[in-house]
Amino acid sequence: MFEGRSLVIATMHKKELAIAPILELELGVKCVLPLELNTDLLGTFSGEIERKDNPIDTARNKCLVAMELTGLDLAIASEGSFGAHPTYFFAPAGDEFLLLLDKKNNIEIIARELTTKTNFNAAEITSYNELINFINKVSFPSHAVIVRKSKDDIQYLQKGINDLQQLIEVHQEYLDQFGSMYIETDMRAMNNPTRMDSIKEATIKLVKKIQSVCPNCSTPGFDVERVNLGLPCSLCGSPTNSTLSFTYRCKKCAFEKFEEYPHGKYSEDPMYCDRCNP
Repeated sequence: MFEGRSLVIATMHKKELAIAPILELELGVKCVLPLELNTDLLGTFSGEIERKDNPIDTARNKCLVAMELTGLDLAIASEGSFGAHPTYFFAPAGDEFLLLLDKKNNIEIIARELTTKTNFNAAEITSYNELINFINKVSFPSHAVIVRKSKDDIQYLQKGINDLQQLIEVHQEYLDQFGSMYIETDMRAMNNPTRMDSIKEATIKLVKKIQSVCPNCSTPGFDVERVNLGLPCSLCGSPTNSTLSFTYRCKKCAFEKFEEYPHGKYSEDPMYCDRCNP
C-alpha cells in the first residue's frame, strides 16, 4: 500500500531525522520535506501562538497543509505535549502523537509515546548558582533552553540558547534589567535530543501498527480500539479494574476481533479487588 510512494513529513524542526530512516526502511516510501511550511502557525511551545486544537487534530492539520504545499496524498506529522504525567502526577512527562494520513486509501493511523524520559522543566532564576543548578538538571548544552522576562512574557524572549557563555550574558542582562529571569527547556525537536528519541519510539510503534493488517480487508492499522476491564478476582470471582480483553477494530471496514486475557493473566490478585480489599 505504501511502497514506492512519496511521503511528506510535515515538520520545520528537523523531525525527519527521527522519522524518515525508519519509514523508508520499513515501508519503502520516499520521504520529502515541504517547502515554506510554517507549523508554528498552529501553535508554539513558547506561547507566542496558542495551540487551539488538541494534539491529534493539530498533527492532522499539519499533514493537510503539507499535502497542499506538495500535492502529495501521503503525509505524516507529530505533535507533542509536556507537563505532569497523567498517572504519576509528580513526574514530568512527554506525550508524543504521530499521525499518518493517507488520502489515496482514506485511512489514518495514530501512534502515541507517553514517557517520563523528558527534560521538561522551568524555573525563575535570581542568581548565578540557581542558573547553574537548573542547566545541570536539563542536560544543557546538548539540550537548548529558552529565557524570558517572566513566565508568561513573550516580548523579552530568546529561544534555542545552547552556549554557556551566551546564556551567562543573557542571564546577567535580564537580572540587571528586570531583577530575575524565567528559564525553560526548549522542547522543539531540533533542540531537544530526548524528545527526538520519543519521536523515534513513536515512529517504531506506528510502523508496528501499519504492519498489523485487518483479517477481513487487509487494511493496515488493525489495532486495539477498546480495553475491556473486568478480569475476575482469584478469590471471590468479582470483576476487577484489570484488563479482561482487547477489542480490535478496523478503521476501514469496521471489522472487530476480541482477544481475551491479552496479558496472559486469567485472574487478578485479591489485593486489587474492590470487594476483597475495599
